[in-house]
Formats: sequence, C-alpha cells, structure tokens
Amino acid sequence: MTASGQDDAPPGGLASDEARRRLADIGPNAMPDTALHPLRRAFGKLWAPVPWMLEAAILLEIALAKYVEAAIIAGLLIFNAVLSFVQEGLAQATLQALKSRLALNASVRRDGVWKIVPATELVPGDSVKLSLGAVVAADVKLVEGSVLLDQSMLTGESMPIEAGPGVETYAGALVRRGEAVAVVTATGVRTKFGRTSELVRTAHVVSTQQKAVLRVVRDLALFNGAVVVLLVGWAYGSGMTPAEIVPLVLTAVLASIPVALPATFTLAAAVGARNLAKVGVLPTRLSAVDEAATMDVLCSDKTGTLTANELKVTTVHPMPGFDEPRVLGLAALASSEGGQDPVDGAIRAAAARVPAADSPRLVKFVPFDPATKMSEASVVDAGGVTQRVVKGAFAAVIGLAQASPAATAAATGLETQGFRVLAVAAGPPAAMQLAGIIALSDPPRADAASLIAELRALGVHTVMVTGDAPATAAIVAHAVGLDGEVCPPGPIPDGVRPEQYAVFAGVLPEAKYQLVKGFQSGGHTVGMCGDGANDAPALRQAQMGIAVSTATDVAKSAAGIVLTSPGLAGIVAAVREGRITFQRILTYTLNSIIKKIVTVLFLAIGLLVTGHAILTPLLMVLLMVIGDFLAMSLTTDNVRPSPLPNVWRIGKLTTAGVAIGLCLLTFCVGVLVVGRYMAGLGIDALRTLAFITVAFGSQATLYAVRERARLWGSRPGLWVIVSSLADLAIAATLASLGVLMTPLGLPVVAGTLAAAIAFAFVLDVVKVPVLAHLGIT
Repeated sequence: MTASGQDDAPPGGLASDEARRRLADIGPNAMPDTALHPLRRAFGKLWAPVPWMLEAAILLEIALAKYVEAAIIAGLLIFNAVLSFVQEGLAQATLQALKSRLALNASVRRDGVWKIVPATELVPGDSVKLSLGAVVAADVKLVEGSVLLDQSMLTGESMPIEAGPGVETYAGALVRRGEAVAVVTATGVRTKFGRTSELVRTAHVVSTQQKAVLRVVRDLALFNGAVVVLLVGWAYGSGMTPAEIVPLVLTAVLASIPVALPATFTLAAAVGARNLAKVGVLPTRLSAVDEAATMDVLCSDKTGTLTANELKVTTVHPMPGFDEPRVLGLAALASSEGGQDPVDGAIRAAAARVPAADSPRLVKFVPFDPATKMSEASVVDAGGVTQRVVKGAFAAVIGLAQASPAATAAATGLETQGFRVLAVAAGPPAAMQLAGIIALSDPPRADAASLIAELRALGVHTVMVTGDAPATAAIVAHAVGLDGEVCPPGPIPDGVRPEQYAVFAGVLPEAKYQLVKGFQSGGHTVGMCGDGANDAPALRQAQMGIAVSTATDVAKSAAGIVLTSPGLAGIVAAVREGRITFQRILTYTLNSIIKKIVTVLFLAIGLLVTGHAILTPLLMVLLMVIGDFLAMSLTTDNVRPSPLPNVWRIGKLTTAGVAIGLCLLTFCVGVLVVGRYMAGLGIDALRTLAFITVAFGSQATLYAVRERARLWGSRPGLWVIVSSLADLAIAATLASLGVLMTPLGLPVVAGTLAAAIAFAFVLDVVKVPVLAHLGIT
C-alpha cells in the first residue's frame, strides 16, 4: 500500500481494525536494522592495531621456525577476538534494549478518540496531533492548526518554518511552537529522509574518562618505545645476534600492548548501564555512566522531580460576574485536549466535575507558548459573539486584563502558600476582563529532602531551576532542604556561581542554556534536568543531561540519561553507579600503568643481569592473558563509590603508578637475582622464574591497589577471586610441569608465591601514604 489517496483522514480518525490491517500490509513505522553483519564485526576484531601486533608476532615466530609458539599466539589472538566480539555484542544488546524503552509515542485519533500509541504503530491515513516538544514521527500533511517546525537536521535549513494546513513535513522534524493536526502520508522506509530521522540517538560517545586513560596508555607507549630502542642498541652493541634481538624486541612490544583495555571499558560501562536500567535509569549512550561520576552541580527542575507531579486544582477564586464553573470552563477551552501537559489535564478534569451552563463553543485553540507564558482560545458564546479566552501566569495575563487590588492580593496570598497560580481572562480582544484565579497544588515528594541531603553528602550541589513564580518556588525549595537566596527575576547574571542562589525561578527554557554555561565557566561539571523541546540545548550543553520521566521526545534524545520514574532517586543512583564504575576503571588503569612500566624495565634489567632476554614472546603472551584478560574481572569488583565527584588527574595517577611500580620492579629483580646468584639457575629456568614472578607479583599488586585503604578493607568480588585463583593455578601448573617452558621445582614455585603474598602486605604499607598524598581516593 502507498500513501497515495490517504491525505484525507476520516473525521474521527481511522478505525482500529483498519489501522491494524494497514499495519499488517505496510509494516511498522521503523527503519530496518543497519547493524554490521556478525561476520563483518568478527573480522573487524582481527583487523586493528592490537591484533596486528599479535599477527606480526605469529609471522615472526613462523619465520623463526617456532611453529608451536606461533600456534599458541594464534589461539590467543582468536581468544582475544572472541572475547571482544562477545563483550561488544553484550554492550550493543544493552543499548538496543534501552533504546526500545525510549521509543517514541504519538497522539493519534482512532475510533473518534485521541489516544497515545507507540510511533511504530502509525500507518498512512492516521490523524496525529503535533504539539510543542514533539518529534514528528512520520511524514505528514497538516490539515488544521499551525506550528513552528525545526527541520534543520533534515534539510540543513537553520531557520524554523511556520507551517499550516496543506504543508508537508517529514519524520524527525521538531515542533518548536504551536499545535496542529496532521495526516500521516508515509511511514518507515517510505519516509523522505529515512535514516536521518533516527529518533533516539544512542551512538557511543568517547567520554572524558576514556580520553584521559587513553592518554595514559599513549604516554606509556612512548616511554616503553624509548626503552625498547635502548634495549636494541645495548643488545646490538653487546654482540647479540639478530635471532636473539628479534624475540627480545617482540617481547618488549608485546609487553607494551594494552590488549584488554578497549573491552574493559566497554564491559565496565555495560555493567553499569545494566545496573542502572534495573532501577529505572536509562543511559542513552554508554559513556553517560562515566559522565555521571564527575557531576558536582545539579540543576533540578521542580515539577515531577522535587514535587509529586500530581497537579490538581485546589482553589478557584472567581472575579465579580463569574462563578467557579464558568472560570473552569473558560480555562478548559484554553487548555489542550489529548495532550500530555499536566496543568491542562488538571484543569480539564476539574472543569468536567463542575460543568458550566451555556459554555462557549471553541473555534480556535493556540497552545501554551513558553515565551508568553500563556495559551489562548477563540470562542463563540451563546449569543454568537466571538470572544478571546486567555489562561496563563498571573503576571502575564494581567498585562491583557487589568486586575483589581483584591485580585492581586488573592494571587499573592496563594503564591506565598506555595500554590501554582494561573489567571483566566475573557472577553472581546480589545476589552478583556479578568475572569478568575486558579490555584493548583503539587506537594513536594516525600523523599526529595533526604535525596538532596544524600547528593550533598556526595559532593553534588543542587539548585532548583523552574519557570514558576519565585514565591512558589521558594516555598517548595525550603520544604526539600534547598535553603538559600532566590535569584532575582531577569537575565541570568554574568559569572553566576551555584553557591550564590538556591533557586532560579521564572526561568525561560532558553535561559537554562546560559545558566549551564555560566556554571561551566566556573569550572563545574553540570547535570541538567529538563523535560521540554526548548530544554534540548541546555541538556546538550551540560556534561550530564538528564531527561525527566515526563520529558518530550526531543529532550530524551538530547539527554545522556533518561529517568523512567519521577524524583531524584534515579539521579542519585546514576551518581553512585558512575562513581563505582569510575573506581573499577581507575583500579584497572593504575594496574595497567604499573605492569607496563615494570615489565619493560624488568626486561631491560634482566638483560643486564643475565645477558639474555628473560622473557620470550610466548611467555609474554601468556602473561598478557592471565594478567590483562583475567584482570577484566575488576569490572565487577566490590568497590565503594567515590566520596566526592571524580576528576581524572593524569599526572598524579602516573606518579602513583611509577612509585608502586618501582616496588614491584624491586620485588621482581630481587627474585631474579636470588635465582641467578643464589640458586644458580640457568637462563631457561630463569625465564620460567621470571614468568611466575611477574604473574604472582602482579596479583599481589592488584590486591594492594584495588583498595585505596588497607588491602583487607573490603572483600573482593567473586569474579576477581575466581580469576585470581585461575591466574595462580595456570602459572603454577605451567611452571611446575614445564608446559611451554622449562620446569621449576615445586618448592621454588611455592616459595615465589609465598614471597609474593608477603610482598602484597609490604606494598600495602607503601601504597596507603602514596595514594593519600596524591589525593587518589
């Protein structure tokens, strides 16, 4: 079925049966999956810098006629590829699951009734409502009303366009203002711009945390590269043959490869995202888990986050000549039908309970405009006279209809009690009069105060940002523990600081962007709550954009995380999970720094002590597997969240790595010297000893650095314990039985293990003051 002949929809919309028939014929309003074929993804795991190094090692081993070693390295290459492939698949599955939960809904008229349905169920011929903050979910043709459309991401035109009846627009356009009814003309693959209209962006964004860690790895690669050059120069000058130099260089290069680093980042973020999804917090990209750890200022909206979002009309104050049913009836005419605005819903519900006699007939409705803070309607009364009805903020409405001192006093009194106050005016456009005042209540959430206190304890400063009147906002702020000054109405002051004000009231959506930039210019990492289309720039500008549970589609697509339940609990959970993830990756990164420094320097010192390479490429690959890969279990370790917002201090982290690494290097060299000069071991046995020394010493170091205080301060995670036992068992078994290496006596292996355990406690004594001095917590 095509869109032709379906520009005109039945007055009451399609019948449900007809919509189901068209959906079966045409298919869902969705784009086909364009993900890479699994075979192409698998091949990609073998075609990247890290696999290239392993593949070069295989070729060099074959060139040296070491076919068994080449086969072992090939097996490890495949193991690495499979591991990365599986972890990437799990991460993609996580994002796809989250994406499905963020799918768009559409307001559609079926069987004469407006209802909310998934956008994927739209079919050509459907009547849909386009309102402020919505994403156009299919190609449509407007039939009534007018809207301001932003089609910049589709056409490249930066200026929004005014659209009325007869205008066509396309899937992915944003409704910036107004409200209209349109007929769907094309869906899914038949839409004009196809893939460019993807509605929820979940593309992976490299976080500042990952950039910082990759910088560490790059610096280490430069350092290790310099050491390798010196090694080659010394080996060549000492008369070593090319057959000896090539394996030495290959071993040093392998020692510098951060094999499991990309997979570890992905796995840690995916674990965090899955944990957050369980508590109703949906990251739109994996890097959002990292970003939540660094937030130190939260700009929280009021309605639905600090309050219960259960708006209801509590007081109606009619002006002379009007009564309560008439005031509510007029207000209902100036309220959207079938939309999701809680204020309009509360007013229409109140008006339905006390219907007014001879209610005017609605001719035209103009939806709420954040710039004017009003909505309005044109109506015809029983006498056939056209009137204008306006509903909005009291200060805005009295600019059109003069208020008596009694009305102003009534509005002020209601605002000081914490009510949200709206005014209703009606009459001829040139002679409108105030009809009444409506007060709505939205009580603070029971858990808001305790959650704000919890954020404060975590080092996150919270401010309220709302469009409500200052008096109302201040009362709610005080009730939830946000005590402080209220920012004066008007433009956001230059150089504003979070600690200056507790409340920013009367803030237009556009001003939130300036507020976020102002805080960021002071060096803060900002989290921003938002719910509307006009909040999207602020959500994008903030390091941590947070779309609340009632957010529009545009806000959800701009945010880093989306809350599925109201309140601050999801934000607190995101901060805690982000900091837990940070601590896990910090431990892995510090562990990597230590091992990369120590292994290359150990090779250099071993060459000076023995005159030979003390590790072969095969032994180095084995160390990579039992070290780097098994250390990935740190992504599930039991850790305490950081007590304060996280900041990557690369210099201090590297300094800590060097200090602790020198201790590990001393241990490794000490064991080597004992084996060489006291036990009289030959070079082949020394290589086995060097292998188990690095393996056992690395495990001792891991347990020392995973806990910032004493190593016995917390119980390691189950998978950390299992991987450690596997690491020790593999290394001890290979060394004792002489598999792929010269065998060592069991007493030597056991003695080395005992020395490593003792070393862990000695290192712990050094580590605590080092980390404390550098402020690594």
